[in-house]
Amino acid sequence: MAKHKREAWREEQTTESLSEVNNSIKVPKNASFFRKLLAFMGPGALIAVGYVDPGNWATSIAGGSEFGYTLLSVILISNLMAILLQSLAAKLGIATGRDLAQASRDSFSKKTSFILWILAELAIIATDLAEVIGSAIALNLLFGLPLIVGVVITALDIFLVLLLQHRGFRYIEVIVITLMVTILVCFGVELFMSRPEIKEVLYGFIPQKEVVTNPTMLYIALGILGATVMPHNLYLHSSIVQTRQYERSLKGKKEAIKFAFIDSTFSLTVALFINAAILILAASAFYYSGHTEVAGIEDAYKLLNSVLGSGIASVIFAVALLASGQNSTLTGTLAGQIVMEGFLNIRLKPWIRRLITRILAIIPAVIVTALYGARGTNELLILSQVVLSMQLSFAVIPLVMFTSDKRKMGVFVNRLWLKALAWIVAVFIAILNIYLLIHTFV
Repeated sequence: MAKHKREAWREEQTTESLSEVNNSIKVPKNASFFRKLLAFMGPGALIAVGYVDPGNWATSIAGGSEFGYTLLSVILISNLMAILLQSLAAKLGIATGRDLAQASRDSFSKKTSFILWILAELAIIATDLAEVIGSAIALNLLFGLPLIVGVVITALDIFLVLLLQHRGFRYIEVIVITLMVTILVCFGVELFMSRPEIKEVLYGFIPQKEVVTNPTMLYIALGILGATVMPHNLYLHSSIVQTRQYERSLKGKKEAIKFAFIDSTFSLTVALFINAAILILAASAFYYSGHTEVAGIEDAYKLLNSVLGSGIASVIFAVALLASGQNSTLTGTLAGQIVMEGFLNIRLKPWIRRLITRILAIIPAVIVTALYGARGTNELLILSQVVLSMQLSFAVIPLVMFTSDKRKMGVFVNRLWLKALAWIVAVFIAILNIYLLIHTFV
């Protein structure tokens, strides 16, 4: 047994992932299916946050305003890829007791692990940057605060995170779910006001040939795909599924994997609705009214009232944006802690860890906002998504490698069809990101 373990992992496991909350949430034994499911629900909501953060808004708004409902099929495909990858991340965490960062440290050389850690940190900083800018734009739209003031104010959310962490992991999940419901309700109201054509919306979910043949449409489609699956979410999910008190036995792990899949699939379906709603709103409000060049969040905000004929439409839009930015802050904090502890086995106090990440995100946001204003922040928002795209394959490929290795996963190893599908997705994402980088910089 020990021999097989040494063959599977380069390093021995030394600590639990997120040890302060690991195995901390009770799961009722001999309870009904729905009571157990309720106990397992929560991590999926934290994951779904990354799929509706401010970084996704610009691509959906641009796609809807310029091409109508056509790119809804791209959002659907992106979501299916996300469900696959997140289910693999959850399975890795439950089956091995390691998060993705720990598994990488325990499998690769110290040099390789260090490089992967740097790349993961860059991704988290880029994610934090999108949250900072998104929240600052929302504060500017709602209260008229200068962008640079909004950027600085977002630094104060560190105190909210610390308060929630001290009160228990369930409190973080409840806050995240509440903010997700807020975003969902806001866009539900916006869709009702915009009155989209249902037949055309449904037709938009069917892939069209022109998505590939039209270079401009293809670029926006690739932007939507590239900004959907977030690398930090894979590290996060592989850790937070271990907060439940399931039996660390074969039977208990099988049950936990089943409930984790249901949880994440449900939450990502909600994220699909929100992302689709943003594009549908842009299409019905702007594309069909002749405003086909609405590419920025501020432009959409300014036009919504006049196009929809309601003074509250823009306010609802900005409230959803603020909820999105603040929601992403909570999950970004946890992901940063998981990555640092997992790769380096270094434990810092949460407020120190959070402060370091936030400062690294705020400095470029303050400089660009001061020099270039709203135009600069939009460009910085796009750049943050490019950085995320660059890092994604460095999280996806190890994840597929680990979950396809029987020595590591045992009976939970990916079946042949799942292994093939996972590698197809991993290669597709790699090719996609290379294309995006070439198109962006060349």
